[in-house]
Amino acid sequence: MDPTSWAYAEDYTGENEVVTGARASAEYSGVSPIGPGAASALSLLAAAVGAKAVVEIGTGTGVSGLALLRGMRTDGTLTTVDIDAENQRLARKTFLDAGVPSNRFRLIAGSALDVVTRLTDGHYDLVFCDADKRENTAYLHEALRLLRPGGVVAFASTLAHGRVADPAHRDPDTTAVRDVIRAIRDDDDLVSALLPVSDGLLAAAKRFP
Repeated sequence: MDPTSWAYAEDYTGENEVVTGARASAEYSGVSPIGPGAASALSLLAAAVGAKAVVEIGTGTGVSGLALLRGMRTDGTLTTVDIDAENQRLARKTFLDAGVPSNRFRLIAGSALDVVTRLTDGHYDLVFCDADKRENTAYLHEALRLLRPGGVVAFASTLAHGRVADPAHRDPDTTAVRDVIRAIRDDDDLVSALLPVSDGLLAAAKRFP
Protein backbone atom coordinates (compact mmCIF):
# COMPACT_ATOMS: atom_id res chain seq x y z
CA MET A 1 0.00 0.00 0.00
CA ASP A 2 1.33 3.42 -0.86
CA PRO A 3 2.04 5.69 2.14
CA THR A 4 -0.71 8.18 1.32
CA SER A 5 -3.40 5.49 1.21
CA TRP A 6 -2.05 3.88 4.38
CA ALA A 7 -2.15 7.20 6.24
CA TYR A 8 -5.68 7.85 4.98
CA ALA A 9 -6.83 4.44 6.25
CA GLU A 10 -5.06 4.92 9.59
CA ASP A 11 -6.86 8.20 10.23
CA TYR A 12 -10.22 7.01 8.90
CA THR A 13 -12.14 7.08 12.19
CA GLY A 14 -10.25 9.91 13.87
CA GLU A 15 -9.46 10.21 17.57
CA ASN A 16 -10.83 12.52 20.24
CA GLU A 17 -8.96 14.55 22.85
CA VAL A 18 -9.11 11.77 25.47
CA VAL A 19 -7.30 9.35 23.18
CA THR A 20 -4.70 11.92 22.12
CA GLY A 21 -4.16 12.66 25.81
CA ALA A 22 -3.64 8.96 26.52
CA ARG A 23 -1.15 8.81 23.66
CA ALA A 24 0.74 11.77 25.13
CA SER A 25 0.86 10.02 28.51
CA ALA A 26 2.15 6.88 26.80
CA GLU A 27 4.95 8.79 25.10
CA TYR A 28 5.94 10.40 28.40
CA SER A 29 5.89 6.99 30.15
CA GLY A 30 7.81 5.17 27.42
CA VAL A 31 4.81 3.02 26.46
CA SER A 32 4.05 2.15 22.82
CA PRO A 33 0.27 2.12 22.29
CA ILE A 34 -1.42 0.62 19.25
CA GLY A 35 -1.91 2.95 16.29
CA PRO A 36 -5.23 4.47 15.24
CA GLY A 37 -5.87 1.86 12.56
CA ALA A 38 -5.37 -1.03 14.96
CA ALA A 39 -7.56 0.73 17.53
CA SER A 40 -10.37 1.01 14.97
CA ALA A 41 -9.97 -2.66 14.09
CA LEU A 42 -10.21 -3.64 17.77
CA SER A 43 -13.43 -1.65 18.15
CA LEU A 44 -14.81 -3.41 15.09
CA LEU A 45 -13.84 -6.87 16.36
CA ALA A 46 -15.40 -6.21 19.77
CA ALA A 47 -18.61 -5.01 18.12
CA ALA A 48 -18.69 -7.89 15.62
CA VAL A 49 -18.60 -10.56 18.34
CA GLY A 50 -20.98 -8.62 20.61
CA ALA A 51 -18.30 -8.63 23.26
CA LYS A 52 -19.52 -8.52 26.85
CA ALA A 53 -16.46 -9.98 28.58
CA VAL A 54 -13.00 -8.99 27.31
CA VAL A 55 -9.47 -9.59 28.61
CA GLU A 56 -6.64 -7.22 27.74
CA ILE A 57 -3.04 -8.26 28.43
CA GLY A 58 -1.03 -5.04 28.59
CA THR A 59 -3.08 -2.05 29.75
CA GLY A 60 -0.66 0.70 28.78
CA THR A 61 -2.28 4.10 29.30
CA GLY A 62 -5.70 3.03 28.07
CA VAL A 63 -5.57 3.61 24.31
CA SER A 64 -6.40 0.02 23.36
CA GLY A 65 -8.72 -0.47 26.32
CA LEU A 66 -10.79 2.50 25.25
CA ALA A 67 -10.95 1.10 21.71
CA LEU A 68 -12.21 -2.22 23.07
CA LEU A 69 -14.78 -0.54 25.32
CA ARG A 70 -16.01 1.52 22.37
CA GLY A 71 -16.95 -1.66 20.51
CA MET A 72 -18.19 -3.71 23.45
CA ARG A 73 -21.77 -4.01 24.64
CA THR A 74 -22.79 -1.27 27.05
CA ASP A 75 -23.24 -3.89 29.79
CA GLY A 76 -19.80 -5.39 29.07
CA THR A 77 -16.75 -5.48 31.33
CA LEU A 78 -13.10 -5.10 30.33
CA THR A 79 -10.57 -6.94 32.51
CA THR A 80 -7.17 -5.42 31.82
CA VAL A 81 -3.85 -6.60 33.24
CA ASP A 82 -0.53 -4.77 33.43
CA ILE A 83 2.59 -5.31 35.48
CA ASP A 84 3.00 -1.55 35.94
CA ALA A 85 0.56 -0.01 38.43
CA GLU A 86 1.36 3.51 37.17
CA ASN A 87 0.22 2.54 33.69
CA GLN A 88 -3.05 1.42 35.17
CA ARG A 89 -3.48 4.65 37.10
CA LEU A 90 -3.15 6.52 33.81
CA ALA A 91 -5.52 4.10 32.07
CA ARG A 92 -8.13 4.57 34.79
CA LYS A 93 -7.93 8.33 34.19
CA THR A 94 -8.32 7.74 30.44
CA PHE A 95 -11.44 5.62 30.92
CA LEU A 96 -13.05 8.01 33.39
CA ASP A 97 -12.20 11.05 31.25
CA ALA A 98 -13.98 9.28 28.38
CA GLY A 99 -17.08 8.87 30.52
CA VAL A 100 -16.75 5.11 30.97
CA PRO A 101 -18.49 4.02 34.21
CA SER A 102 -16.07 2.48 36.71
CA ASN A 103 -18.09 -0.76 36.81
CA ARG A 104 -17.29 -1.40 33.15
CA PHE A 105 -13.57 -2.01 33.69
CA ARG A 106 -11.46 -4.01 36.09
CA LEU A 107 -7.77 -3.11 36.39
CA ILE A 108 -5.47 -5.81 37.76
CA ALA A 109 -1.80 -5.04 38.44
CA GLY A 110 0.48 -8.04 38.17
CA SER A 111 2.24 -10.48 35.89
CA ALA A 112 -0.08 -11.37 33.02
CA LEU A 113 0.45 -15.11 33.22
CA ASP A 114 -0.09 -15.10 36.98
CA VAL A 115 -3.40 -13.30 36.55
CA VAL A 116 -4.97 -14.83 33.44
CA THR A 117 -4.41 -18.40 34.62
CA ARG A 118 -6.96 -17.65 37.36
CA LEU A 119 -9.67 -16.46 34.97
CA THR A 120 -12.65 -18.63 34.00
CA ASP A 121 -12.49 -21.07 31.08
CA GLY A 122 -14.72 -20.29 28.09
CA HIS A 123 -16.13 -17.13 29.65
CA TYR A 124 -14.67 -14.44 27.37
CA ASP A 125 -15.58 -13.08 23.96
CA LEU A 126 -12.28 -11.41 23.08
CA VAL A 127 -8.69 -11.50 24.35
CA PHE A 128 -6.26 -8.80 23.25
CA CYS A 129 -2.51 -9.25 23.83
CA ASP A 130 -0.02 -6.39 23.82
CA ALA A 131 2.66 -7.16 26.39
CA ASP A 132 5.93 -9.13 26.55
CA LYS A 133 6.38 -10.52 23.02
CA ARG A 134 8.40 -13.45 24.35
CA GLU A 135 5.32 -14.63 26.24
CA ASN A 136 3.04 -14.48 23.18
CA THR A 137 2.77 -18.25 22.76
CA ALA A 138 1.82 -18.60 26.42
CA TYR A 139 -0.75 -15.82 26.01
CA LEU A 140 -2.22 -17.69 23.04
CA HIS A 141 -2.52 -20.88 25.08
CA GLU A 142 -4.38 -19.05 27.83
CA ALA A 143 -6.54 -17.10 25.38
CA LEU A 144 -7.78 -20.28 23.70
CA ARG A 145 -8.76 -21.61 27.12
CA LEU A 146 -10.55 -18.38 28.07
CA LEU A 147 -12.45 -17.85 24.81
CA ARG A 148 -15.91 -19.17 24.04
CA PRO A 149 -16.47 -20.69 20.58
CA GLY A 150 -16.67 -17.80 18.12
CA GLY A 151 -14.51 -15.63 20.36
CA VAL A 152 -11.54 -13.70 19.02
CA VAL A 153 -7.90 -13.42 20.08
CA ALA A 154 -5.78 -10.54 18.76
CA PHE A 155 -2.10 -9.63 19.01
CA ALA A 156 -0.64 -6.16 18.55
CA SER A 157 2.48 -5.11 16.64
CA THR A 158 2.77 -8.32 14.65
CA LEU A 159 4.66 -6.69 11.79
CA ALA A 160 7.25 -5.25 14.19
CA HIS A 161 8.21 -2.30 11.97
CA GLY A 162 9.14 -4.65 9.12
CA ARG A 163 11.29 -7.01 11.17
CA VAL A 164 8.92 -9.99 11.09
CA ALA A 165 8.91 -10.13 7.27
CA ASP A 166 12.70 -9.83 7.10
CA PRO A 167 14.39 -13.20 7.86
CA ALA A 168 17.61 -11.37 8.73
CA HIS A 169 16.01 -10.24 12.01
CA ARG A 170 16.33 -13.04 14.55
CA ASP A 171 16.17 -11.21 17.88
CA PRO A 172 14.07 -12.88 20.61
CA ASP A 173 11.08 -10.53 20.30
CA THR A 174 10.83 -10.86 16.52
CA THR A 175 11.26 -14.63 16.68
CA ALA A 176 8.52 -14.82 19.32
CA VAL A 177 6.13 -12.86 17.10
CA ARG A 178 6.87 -15.18 14.17
CA ASP A 179 6.23 -18.18 16.44
CA VAL A 180 2.75 -16.99 17.45
CA ILE A 181 1.89 -16.07 13.85
CA ARG A 182 2.86 -19.57 12.76
CA ALA A 183 1.01 -21.23 15.65
CA ILE A 184 -2.21 -19.39 14.84
CA ARG A 185 -1.91 -19.93 11.08
CA ASP A 186 -1.37 -23.67 11.53
CA ASP A 187 -4.22 -24.21 14.02
CA ASP A 188 -7.19 -25.73 12.19
CA ASP A 189 -9.48 -24.64 15.03
CA LEU A 190 -8.82 -20.96 14.26
CA VAL A 191 -9.80 -18.67 11.37
CA SER A 192 -7.16 -15.96 11.19
CA ALA A 193 -5.90 -12.90 9.37
CA LEU A 194 -2.78 -10.75 9.69
CA LEU A 195 -4.12 -7.24 9.20
CA PRO A 196 -1.73 -4.54 7.89
CA VAL A 197 -3.12 -1.82 10.17
CA SER A 198 -0.78 0.36 12.24
CA ASP A 199 2.15 -1.98 13.05
CA GLY A 200 0.14 -5.12 12.33
CA LEU A 201 -2.79 -6.76 14.11
CA LEU A 202 -3.05 -10.56 14.11
CA ALA A 203 -6.61 -11.72 14.78
CA ALA A 204 -8.12 -15.18 14.96
CA ALA A 205 -11.62 -16.48 15.68
CA LYS A 206 -12.14 -19.73 17.56
CA ARG A 207 -14.25 -22.09 15.45
CA PHE A 208 -17.49 -23.54 16.72
CA PRO A 209 -17.32 -27.32 17.31
